[in-house]
Amino acid sequence: MKISVVINTYNAATYLERVLETVKDFDEIVLCDMYSTDGTVETARKYNCRIIFHELTGFVEPARTFAIEAASHEWVLVVDADECVPEALKDFLYEQIKRENRPAGIRIPRKNYFMGRFMRSSYPNHILRFFKKDLTTWEPDIHAVPRVEGEVFTIPGKRKDLAFIHLANDSITEWMQKSNRYTGFELNRRKDRNYGYFALIFHPFVRFFRFYIVKGGFKDGKPGLIWAFLSAINKFITVSKVIESKIKESDMDEELKSVH
Repeated sequence: MKISVVINTYNAATYLERVLETVKDFDEIVLCDMYSTDGTVETARKYNCRIIFHELTGFVEPARTFAIEAASHEWVLVVDADECVPEALKDFLYEQIKRENRPAGIRIPRKNYFMGRFMRSSYPNHILRFFKKDLTTWEPDIHAVPRVEGEVFTIPGKRKDLAFIHLANDSITEWMQKSNRYTGFELNRRKDRNYGYFALIFHPFVRFFRFYIVKGGFKDGKPGLIWAFLSAINKFITVSKVIESKIKESDMDEELKSVH
């Protein structure tokens, strides 16, 4: 049985060669590019990727769904353009699909880094990225996750040798820019929720407590504390944007009523 690797890109030249070097021995690499203007496509050609194109969207999911559908083989491994696949993980995946009682999907741990340091509080960060194509649907919605019909196996966090290595090591400025963009995308998903004062305080606090205390962020020194605070801020911004949208909508309704 064969495995297709699916990678979506847009101006991803920074890490792409290192990523492709770790997946070059899979049976197929489908690289779906959204018309990059850097050296992304040229790098992909060096590794004999099957290159397809998708219109540039504000988030990756529509292009990802398109790329998965284009994969030739029944088993698909989805890899971000800044994630490396250890040799041990590749071997493990091939071993799994040869088993009689093989799972329909596998959740893989991921090592994340911040300020050059491995974040204990963000590990194992399991993500469902390996699955049998005909048993899986992945909706083209922001932050959607794949739905797999059948057993899904989760690789234990203690198997760090089988974890994706997330090369991205964003600065705080880059992190905040991404946060602003992605919390904006969250508005549509959460438009029917009604958040109050409690949510503004409680949700960020829970996020901070989880990352810093429960998941051991305090062991990561100053970067761990900053990471936990930024995660809490991200939650605060998300809730705040939903509240802002509701207030604006309500005020506009009142304005229109007064006109009539």
